[in-house]
Amino acid sequence: MTLKKLSELHKLLDNKPFKRLVLAAAHDSQSLGAVLKAAADRIVQPVLIGDEKEIRRLAGEANQNIEGIKIINEHDVEKTSEIAVKMVHNREADVLMKGKVGTSTLLKHILDKNWGLRTGNLLSHFAIFEVKTYHKLIAVTDVAMNIAPNLREKISIINNSVSCLNMLGIDMPKVAVLGAVEMVNESMQATLDAALLSKMNQRDQIKNCIIDGPLAFDNAISLESAIHKGIKSEVAGDTDLLLMPDIEVGNVLYKSLVFFAKAKVASVILGAAAPIVLTSRSDSEQAKYDSLLLAAATAK
Repeated sequence: MTLKKLSELHKLLDNKPFKRLVLAAAHDSQSLGAVLKAAADRIVQPVLIGDEKEIRRLAGEANQNIEGIKIINEHDVEKTSEIAVKMVHNREADVLMKGKVGTSTLLKHILDKNWGLRTGNLLSHFAIFEVKTYHKLIAVTDVAMNIAPNLREKISIINNSVSCLNMLGIDMPKVAVLGAVEMVNESMQATLDAALLSKMNQRDQIKNCIIDGPLAFDNAISLESAIHKGIKSEVAGDTDLLLMPDIEVGNVLYKSLVFFAKAKVASVILGAAAPIVLTSRSDSEQAKYDSLLLAAATAK
């Protein structure tokens, strides 16, 4: 099936075994709430690592049942990350999720050379949005991991994202490589990279997708805008994935979609040995729940 709404993510998990999820520093109300809801919905089998007294207090305040759920009592936040990552490394869990712990702390353990979750692939952030003013789900990458990716890194980011979209039922996603303009300009590196990525896709060096760029944002998401500017493109106006030129542009777009457009979002870190739910502190409990479903749907 091809997803039309984020609320359909659970359908990808119907009649499939529970995904084992470990929540690092689980004494966080929104993350805990999302995990316990997914457990109640019979989507994940969680392990909660953190301050057990606080976990039970938060669950009680929210009238959520945690009976039968494994809790590892650990007050040291850094230690919760180490335990959680080792569980995934040892294949005792299928999905890793961040609770009340700093991103840098968790990433330090994810990238540990001895027992981390490295695969040799670049880690990248993938977010998929449901926007009322767009005719289908649209993904954005990378808004949280890679600061100023070069051409090689952009190829890895595209490959990560395309593999994820394929798992969501989108067989040949249309990728718009964004720039400030739709013409190649030697003074604007993003446009040069876009042209190279498009040609590499045409020569089958980047597979399982259709890439076009450079495209300005309006051309990527509006066919009317593309026609007005005389742009002929399979991607323009029907984009599945927006590739950001850098993290600053991506971060602004992500938060604009959430706070101005009131878009629904699910996000995950790709490229590690297992999907990682690494949501922002400002993300809602619903966004964390949907992100958890996205991770479960793409876990091996």
